[in-house]
Amino acid sequence: MSDGATATAPGDTGGRSTGTTRRTGAEALVATLERLGVEHVFGLPGGAVLPLYDALYGAKVRHILVRHEQGAGHAAQGYAAATGKVGVCLATSGPGATNLVTALADANMDSVPMVAITGNVASTAMGSDAFQEADIRSISMPVTKHSFLVTNPDEIAATVASAFHIASTGRPGPVLVDVSKDALVALADETLLQLPMPGYRTPTSPTPEAVRDAVELMLTHRRPVLYVGGGCLRSNAAQEVLQLAEVTGFPVVTTLMARGVFPDSHPQHMGMPGMHGSVSGVATLQKSDLIISLGARFDDRVTGAKHTFAPDATIVHADIDAAEIGKNFPAAVGLVGDARGTIGQLLTEWTRRTAAGAAPQHEAWVRRCRSWKERYPLGYDTPSDGALAPQLVIERLGALSGPDTVFAAGVGQHQMWASQFITYDEPRRWLNSGGLGTMGYAVPAAMGAKVGRPEATVWAIDGDGCFQMTNQELATCSVEGIPIKVAIINNAALGMVKQWQALFYSERFSHSQLPSMQVPDFATLATAYGCVGLRCERAEDVDATIERAMEVDDQPVVVDFRVSQDAMVWPMVAAGTSNDDVQHARDVRPDFGEDE
Repeated sequence: MSDGATATAPGDTGGRSTGTTRRTGAEALVATLERLGVEHVFGLPGGAVLPLYDALYGAKVRHILVRHEQGAGHAAQGYAAATGKVGVCLATSGPGATNLVTALADANMDSVPMVAITGNVASTAMGSDAFQEADIRSISMPVTKHSFLVTNPDEIAATVASAFHIASTGRPGPVLVDVSKDALVALADETLLQLPMPGYRTPTSPTPEAVRDAVELMLTHRRPVLYVGGGCLRSNAAQEVLQLAEVTGFPVVTTLMARGVFPDSHPQHMGMPGMHGSVSGVATLQKSDLIISLGARFDDRVTGAKHTFAPDATIVHADIDAAEIGKNFPAAVGLVGDARGTIGQLLTEWTRRTAAGAAPQHEAWVRRCRSWKERYPLGYDTPSDGALAPQLVIERLGALSGPDTVFAAGVGQHQMWASQFITYDEPRRWLNSGGLGTMGYAVPAAMGAKVGRPEATVWAIDGDGCFQMTNQELATCSVEGIPIKVAIINNAALGMVKQWQALFYSERFSHSQLPSMQVPDFATLATAYGCVGLRCERAEDVDATIERAMEVDDQPVVVDFRVSQDAMVWPMVAAGTSNDDVQHARDVRPDFGEDE
């Protein structure tokens, strides 16, 4: 597809009608998916979308029947995040479409390429409050990259092709295509006409002047840091990030969305910044005098109180979305363009300048950053109640599952521990709901990841609260032969809510404690869904339980890890406070030393 104002699908006729075949709009839609190379879609049928499901009968595209439309959306997200391809989900009108909204908002926040196709009532009934009618185009506009409504069957193929183009180019994101039922059943020309998109332009690349200015700052500042965000993952820029880090020698921090883009095991990696980042990751950003932001957006969870964030730092901000430049913090230099290409330009200019004799002076800074990493490593205490430490479970999952395992996490304490205690040295091994923080993400996202990467071991790491929101997709996994593995970090509570109530609400645990570890019995529930159900309550049984789960490769496996109810996530920067006040453990504040 071109970067201009029109989009066509691979194998089309360039807008020329063959004049030979006429199909229904639904058949044209399915044919377009096939021409675009779509292999899998996740969905749930209903009345308005039945013509499309009839066209899917016998099609090359594999349809995976989910148990809830939100599961279809998160599965499409997981598929996209794990493979780099566009994820696709289907739903019917009304509640079917509105059940996709959370997944659309999630994908929009995390820049995940996804196309959601919904059926709607007939165009003649729109606006009449017809049965199962919802204006999903208007509803979804704030949480999608673009939303289409199609009522003309001749526009279906071109619109779907355009949706894929928009979803996958520029800053990726979700696109919704809503098709009226009468358009699905009417006859359409079998052509893929070009659809004008006058308002859509993909970014080009930073100007040479901006690149020179950025490198000048990189050469003259003494406390630089590479702040690497999810944009580097979406642009497949892991190799370029590694090259830039090693050529410059700068310390690196990677956000929650960028885990694995730069190897955790690399000596220049200072860890993850933010509310539950490492002390060294937080301090390296906070005490820097130059932040080179690559595909990151200065999220409030990273910056802490804005007025105190990195007070001495000049900012070079590289992002594919011009709207992000200077949105939260003013940038001395803005670099608008794809991360991979932008980093390539920085590398070229850096090499030219250093070959001409320019020499950076940041050795003392690098030693200081490494000292923080050595003095304040991640760790945890054995629970005082003698129960199983959740960090131990996750640490052993990472060690025993192998370097190619994909992990999808829910939201809360277990999400933070999964980011902290598993080593990610490769991209697309870590999937999570970063921006929106959606409970229930893990199981369907893991399902989508396993469909997209069947050769990989895929673990969903979930909390007992998150798991109960979307565990019905275990039925999908069982019936469809999708052997994911689920580790439930079961502390009988909404863990992160309870942690905040303990720290900031005088231990008034208002509605955050779940009734009992026995309700439900997750191992029995897993068995009822056709999965293997296991339970582990003792530290000495953790390895054997994980190894048993790893031996099963033809069924989904659910492991109920009964962990301490009192464990907390540390380090921590309390919401709204300064990164200077990061706590390594409860009431333990690190000493960063004097600034230069």
